[in-house]
Amino acid sequence: MKKYINEDLIKILLSIIIFIISFFVRGAEVNLALLATSYAIISTGIYISAYHHVKKKIFFDENLLMIIATLCAFAIGSNEEAVIVMLLFHIGEYLSDLAVDNSKKSITKLMDLRVESAHKLINNEILDVDIKKVEEGDFLLIKPGEKIPLDGIVLEGESHLDTSSLTGESKPKHVSVNDKVLSGCINKENILKIKATSTYKTSTAAKIIEIIEKSPSKKANAEKFITRFCKVYTPIVVISALILIFTPTILGQDFKTWLYRGLVFLVTSCPCALVISVPLAYFCGIGKASKEGILIKGSKELESLENLDYIVLDKTGTITEGVFEVTNIYTVDIKENKLLQIAASAEEYSLHPIATAIKEKNDAKLLPVEKYKEISGKGISCEVDNKKVLIGNEQLLKDNKVMTLPISETGTVVHIAIDKEYAGYIVISDKIKKSSQRIYKLNDYIKKELVILSGDIESVVKKVAKKVGINKYFSSLLPEDKVEKVKELKKEGKVLFVGDGVNDAPVLHIADVGVSMGQVGSDAAIEASDIVIMKDDLTKLETAIKISRHTKKKTIQTIVFALLVKLVVLILGALGISTIWMAVFADVGVTFISILNVLTILWKKI
Repeated sequence: MKKYINEDLIKILLSIIIFIISFFVRGAEVNLALLATSYAIISTGIYISAYHHVKKKIFFDENLLMIIATLCAFAIGSNEEAVIVMLLFHIGEYLSDLAVDNSKKSITKLMDLRVESAHKLINNEILDVDIKKVEEGDFLLIKPGEKIPLDGIVLEGESHLDTSSLTGESKPKHVSVNDKVLSGCINKENILKIKATSTYKTSTAAKIIEIIEKSPSKKANAEKFITRFCKVYTPIVVISALILIFTPTILGQDFKTWLYRGLVFLVTSCPCALVISVPLAYFCGIGKASKEGILIKGSKELESLENLDYIVLDKTGTITEGVFEVTNIYTVDIKENKLLQIAASAEEYSLHPIATAIKEKNDAKLLPVEKYKEISGKGISCEVDNKKVLIGNEQLLKDNKVMTLPISETGTVVHIAIDKEYAGYIVISDKIKKSSQRIYKLNDYIKKELVILSGDIESVVKKVAKKVGINKYFSSLLPEDKVEKVKELKKEGKVLFVGDGVNDAPVLHIADVGVSMGQVGSDAAIEASDIVIMKDDLTKLETAIKISRHTKKKTIQTIVFALLVKLVVLILGALGISTIWMAVFADVGVTFISILNVLTILWKKI
């Protein structure tokens, strides 16, 4: 892009120099030759673009309009006007490319997340290997100042990480043994030894880069409107110009006068401002969001945030931290440490935060597990040390005809049955995120209400909902139940869903807008979502909506302003009042103003 811009700048400067020289040269033929040279230098790219479009059977676009207008200007002797129109048009294109390049900086900065090699530890020996050859489970060494090549868990060392390129957070994050680290973060201080939990293709950095590369292909409705509009608008303009030129001429009017008016009409009508500034507005919006640690997968997704009826949220890991701890253990005819040992053994293969809390609480050696079966939304059935074990929610035990005790405690209750006899329960508690205290403010951006969908018991969900100011909630839901609830809400309006777990992926997919948490969110959830909040901060959702609304506002301003100015100058041109210079302003001037207007999206403080 940089090379392209430099070449363009050279063409512009060379054309301007020759154009200026033409004013100081005597002789009509030499003057014409200089102007023709200046014109040829600056217009070559436009002619090539028009040629390629014609080959693709795209006969009417802004390039062809400029070519017709400037050639006709030469034909009637308005040589300087022909060159200046093409020159200013090209400067407008150059500035728009420069604007796009600047707005890309906050996004393309994320491309620096990519790492080519990693320090792999093999038998205490450090080998530099291609990042694509590193596998899950490999041990890696990260030196101070280096980017973390793959997602992983810290095995040795502690340090501070620069996570700004991922989360937009300037404050370094402290990590030590057993902490998760994400690819793309920069190790600021000490050597870290990590165990890779992803491959190159499944790493956080690779997924972000893929999102960025695919985002331009998803057009917003406003962009699609401009594309359709120009396909109809351009041929109408050309036909109208021909009618404007030849109708008065046939009736005996001066051909040169009406040809000039036709040229004014053509130059004025070029849709450059719309073609350039509308896509640029959405690109700036996506760039602004990325600065805030919000990855939006395309213009369509950014636009979809602007008009919502419901915002639906998962509880665990979304509203709450998803960091659980055991707060109580109740047993029936079994010792507390033995029940914990059996529960931890049964949960050995589960990655759920609740399972992690149970395993961390247990100090005893894990027992052998066989016939392991995970029952979606309910729990686990397996054999632990040759005993039939059920561990999960109340419904799991009811399905297997095991009676449970009435529970009045607050928290997530995990029931355990051994050989079809109730053995007790473990209470797990979760903390509400600080950012969740502002969730109620999202009511200002939706037409109806906020809703919580959770698989947890009603007492826990009710308590969380009350603390964060949400009145409507649904508890004890299986993954398929969440899907059905969202489908029901979609019948009443547009639904945005926020989630983080594997079981949230189907809901994220069917919601009108799916938002996942990038820091703790599962790969499936991130892939199924339209928007990724990298810092796991729900206040960023409010920020994203504000950016969407501001982008829409700037887009509408640009369209209305451009069309009004063009309409006025077109009418004046047809009446013979406006000149070619007014036409240039209506095209290039309006484009400049429109570009500056949409660039304020990047500068506005949200």
